[in-house]
Amino acid sequence: MVCNGSFPGGWRKSRFSLYRRNTANGVKPGTVHLACSPEAAKIGRCTESPIDIVVGSPMGCSHSNRHSGSFQSTISRFACRIVCERAPPYTARVYAAGFDCSRNIFLGEKAAKWHSFGGQMDGLTTNGVLVMRPKGEFSGSCEPGVWREISVCGNVHTLRVTRAAQSKGQQVMDESQVLVDGSLIDLCGVTLLWRSAAALSRSPGPEHLEELRVKLNAARPHCPVLLHTLAFPSLDEPESHQPRQPWAYLCCGHVHGFHPWRGRGTAIKREEEKEEDEEDVMKAAREGDKDRECPLCRSRGLYVALTLGRESRLCVDAGPPSHAFVPCGHVCSEATAVYWSKTPLPCGASSFYPACPFCMKQLARDRPYIKLIFQGAPD
Repeated sequence: MVCNGSFPGGWRKSRFSLYRRNTANGVKPGTVHLACSPEAAKIGRCTESPIDIVVGSPMGCSHSNRHSGSFQSTISRFACRIVCERAPPYTARVYAAGFDCSRNIFLGEKAAKWHSFGGQMDGLTTNGVLVMRPKGEFSGSCEPGVWREISVCGNVHTLRVTRAAQSKGQQVMDESQVLVDGSLIDLCGVTLLWRSAAALSRSPGPEHLEELRVKLNAARPHCPVLLHTLAFPSLDEPESHQPRQPWAYLCCGHVHGFHPWRGRGTAIKREEEKEEDEEDVMKAAREGDKDRECPLCRSRGLYVALTLGRESRLCVDAGPPSHAFVPCGHVCSEATAVYWSKTPLPCGASSFYPACPFCMKQLARDRPYIKLIFQGAPD
C-alpha cells in the first residue's frame, strides 16, 4: 500500500534517481567466435536440448546422496563437453562444464571460479571432472595413470582436497586435456571410458566374446560334486541364474555347479529345499557375509555364481576368460583382471578404490581376482 508517494514505516524506497554515468554500461555487441571445424558433445544430467549425452547416478551408487528415501544426484546438470576434430587424427579434448539453453557456460553457485592469466575466467564444476589417462596403449601391458581435474578452459590441475572444495589444485603445465584410448572421465556419480574408433577396430568385439564362450562350453567343464556338465549362458540372455551356470569358490578358484553341500559336519538338504538354499547363498554372496567350504581343497570363502563380462570395450586384450573378480564373480581374461585391479576409481568425496568394471563393485583388498580352476569332462 502506497501512502502519498512513500511506503509506511520507511522499510523500502519508493523512488529511485537515475544519473548519467561517465562511461556507458549498456548492452552492446560482443565478440563472436565461430568454430566450424571441431565437433562438441555435451554431457550432463540435464535433459534439455543442449545436452547430447544424458547420464545419471544409479540408485545404488555410493556417490549419490539419499536421505529419508529421497534421491539426489551428485552429477552436474552441465557436467562436461568433449570437443573432437573432424579430420584425422580426430583429436578429442575434454573440458569441464557445458553450455545451457542460453549458450552460456553454466557453473553452480558453489563452484570454484577464478581469473586466469590475461583476465580470462576459469573454474571447476561443483564436484569436479576428473580424468585418468593410461600409461601407454590400452592393451594387456598398459598401466593406469594419475587422476587429474579438468577446468572449464581445459587446464589440468591436481586433485582438490575433497571433490567440492573451494580451493583448486595446482596447475600441471606439462599435461593436456587430450583424451587417449582408455581414458577414464569421472563425473562424481558415473565414470565414462573413452575408446577411440581406431582402437575399437583392433580390439575384441561382442562376436569374439561369444566365440570364447562357445569354446569354453565346448570343453565340457563339469561339477566335481554332482558330476553334471556346466555351461555359461549366451551373452544375449538376461543376467539371471541358469540351471547349469558355473559357480566358484573365490578363496581357491575351484569351479562347481550349484550344490547344497555346505561343508563338513552339515547335512545335505532335501531336494525340495535346494531352491530356497540357493536363494540364500546368492543373497549371502551379494552381501559378502557368509563363507562356504570347498569340497576339493577344504578352504573356506565366498561361493558365487560366475557371469561372463558382457562389455567387450572394457577388455584390454582378447585373452580367454580365465579369471574372476572378487567378490562379484564376473569373468574376464587375466590381463583385464590385472589392469582393473590396479586402477583406482573415485568414490565419494576423496577416496579411491579398484572396482569391477562390469558392475562397479569394490574389489577385495587382499585378493581382487582369482584364477578359475575348471574340472574337465569325466571319461
